[in-house]
Amino acid sequence: QVQLVESGGGLVQAGGSLRLSCAVSGTIFSINVMGWYRQAPGKPRELVANITPNGRTNYADSVKGRFTISRDNAKNTVYLQMNSLKPDDTAVYYCHCMVWSTGYWGQGTQVTVSS
Repeated sequence: QVQLVESGGGLVQAGGSLRLSCAVSGTIFSINVMGWYRQAPGKPRELVANITPNGRTNYADSVKGRFTISRDNAKNTVYLQMNSLKPDDTAVYYCHCMVWSTGYWGQGTQVTVSS
């Protein structure tokens, strides 16, 4: 069983910063890609950023230059540093990882950016 536990969401004013963390636990032999998705009310879930085991990153155009994804392979943890936050970033943020060929999701953490 693989579990993902997210932390770090909250309420912040526009222009502020938040850091999300996601720790993966359970029967893990190899974690492949790790990433963050988000879902705003009435919108589909979208990819925010992901990162491969060797550190190659991919970002949505809307967050490039503002968000940074990183991972600690020894701790099976992925992070998302979010700077210059905008009200449009308001959403539930979900952690995702691939263990072998199976995908797993976290429970989600709310990020609210006030104007």
